[in-house]
Order: sequence, then structure tokens, then C-alpha cells
Amino acid sequence: MIEGRIYNFSAGPSILPEEVLLKAQAELLNCEGSGMSVLEMSHRSKVFDDIIKAAEANMRKIMNIPDNYKVLFLQGGASGVFASLPMNLGNKNKVADYIVSGNFSGGALKEAKKYLDAREIATTKDVNFTRIPRQDELKLSPDADYVHVCWNNTIFGTKYQYIPDTGDVPLVADMSSSILSEPVDVTKFGMIYAGVQKNLAPAGMAIVIVREDLIGNAMQITPKIWDYKIMADKESMLNTPPCFPIYFVKLVTDYLMEQGGLAEMKRRNEEKAKILYDYLDSQDFFKAAAAKEDRSIMNVTFRTGDEALDAEFVKGQAARGFSNLKGHRLVGGMRASIYNAMPKEGVIALVEYMKEFAAEHQK
Repeated sequence: MIEGRIYNFSAGPSILPEEVLLKAQAELLNCEGSGMSVLEMSHRSKVFDDIIKAAEANMRKIMNIPDNYKVLFLQGGASGVFASLPMNLGNKNKVADYIVSGNFSGGALKEAKKYLDAREIATTKDVNFTRIPRQDELKLSPDADYVHVCWNNTIFGTKYQYIPDTGDVPLVADMSSSILSEPVDVTKFGMIYAGVQKNLAPAGMAIVIVREDLIGNAMQITPKIWDYKIMADKESMLNTPPCFPIYFVKLVTDYLMEQGGLAEMKRRNEEKAKILYDYLDSQDFFKAAAAKEDRSIMNVTFRTGDEALDAEFVKGQAARGFSNLKGHRLVGGMRASIYNAMPKEGVIALVEYMKEFAAEHQK
């Protein structure tokens, strides 16, 4: 760990690999021998054209994305996709099913209702989203144009451990806080999208991976920068794209492939999460918030059960070289986001702090 750096447990924008940050730093004034920063160069230049093509090629390789899927780099982040998704994929029957397992899937549903008949077909709101809805709870609509899920719930610390069976209806997954954390069978989904600010890049962009037979029928009101067919035909270069995040996608995916790819990321992430969950399960001072069978390996939520103690724990993080351990306001308590770039040493250090805090405050 570089001197002066801290263990940043932020849910996003989040920690990035130090090796990638150093590479970007080294190229900040002279990117790829161009004599200028990627922040300054024309998106129509040969240098940037090579960067965006490499970013897409890397995503295809590392995720094993088939040729019949388009990879788009879109402005507006995942929240923008909340709107562009129904506009692009919901223009057949104008019906879509939403499985609400947290705040962001609920937000996606609310946005979709502006454009079509968006139906909540399952939710775990009654247990404060501490678990994922099961297959037998899904009230699927036979006329739906797509079914939407949020794959990993950043706020509540839960994750899908199964792929919902939606029959012939395309499954769409928001993977903002889990993308590139483990292998995913892209062919099981009609579309995968993600805001990049968790495991991939600085904020300001969403990646959309969409099966090409699902595009080309956008609603007339769709802005052209969010029309998936137009953006696919223009290779995400209809207008000036978010150049810096795209550059980081290239750097991060280069790094991940050097590290062994997504199978290795899964191994590391499961190892880190096990350290933290094993400690949580071994004592009763701190309590894990998410149901054991649905726990996320990216976002670990926990609390003491005493708001004053939770606040004291969070207050003490700075002295330990940590940041952003405070839980989301909808959940309270604490949250440790342990994305790809979080080293195992950071998780070990957090557990040591938890042990010491518990010993000092145990009644």
C-alpha cells in the first residue's frame, strides 16, 4: 500500500487499484505518446480511437461477451439506464416486470413507470430488503418485454445467488456494484448494465451489454444519445463520450487480465468476504444485516444494534486509516465495501479494529 493512502471502504465512487492509478498518473501529461492528457485529446483522434476500441475488446474478452451482444459506453450512469432501458426494450408490449430487492431496483421501477406499465412482481421490502426474492415468489407477466433485477444490492448488502428463470422474456440485470467481481454467463441475460464507479472507473458513465436482437425499436421519445441502436452503430461515438472513464475501463481491465481474470477476482473476493463474515458469525457484538444465504461479497453490512455505538465505531475509523464505513441512511449501522481493488490486508485490519472495539465496549 502506497504511503499516505487509506483503506477506502466507500460504496462508490470507490477504491481503484493503485497500479492503475499510478499508470494513469504517469500518462496524465502524455497519454500513449500523444504529448497530451486523455483529458485534453480529441475523441476523434487515433490515440483515443485505439483506447475506446481496446476498452471494448477487453470487456468482451474478460467477460466472454458473445459477438451478438453490443457493448455501449453511455453517459448518465446507471440512473440514466433506468430511463433508457424502458425506452429501448419496452416498446413492444409496453409492459415490464421489476423484482424489487432494494433501493436501486425500486428507483428503476419508479423511473420505468414514466414510460410503460412497469409492474412490481416481487419484493422483500417487508423485511427491509435483508434477503433476495426466491423464484417461487416471482409473479411473472407473460406479456412483459423484459424482467429487471438489481444483481447486487449496494445499500443492503445482498446478492442474487441464482439466475431467475424468466422463460422467453429477456432478463435485464443492473450489475453496477458487482460487475467484474466474478465470472458471469452473459448469455443468460438479454442485457447487463453497470455504473462504472464501483469496480471499473471514475464516475460518469454506464456500460450497457445488450443482445443485438433486442435493439432497434426504441420509443420515439428516446434521446439519440440513449438510443442503443444509434449508439451501437456509432460505436458509442455519436457525440463526445466520457473519455476519462473509458480510458480507465481500458486500464482496469488490462490490470484484471494481468491478475488472472474474473476467476481469480472471484477467488480473492470470496476470500476477503469470508474473513469478515467469519468474524461476524463468530461473535454477537456485531450483527450481520443481510440474510446469510444472500450475502454480498462486495458490500458487507453490519451493526451493533446500538446507534450510539455504531456512531462511535464510525468516528474511530479515521484513526485506523479507514474511511466511508458509515452505513447508508436507509439501513444505518456500518457498511464495508470490499470491491476488487480492496486488498485483503484492508479487510484483516478492519476485523482487528472490530475485535478491539468489541472488547472495549462489550457489556
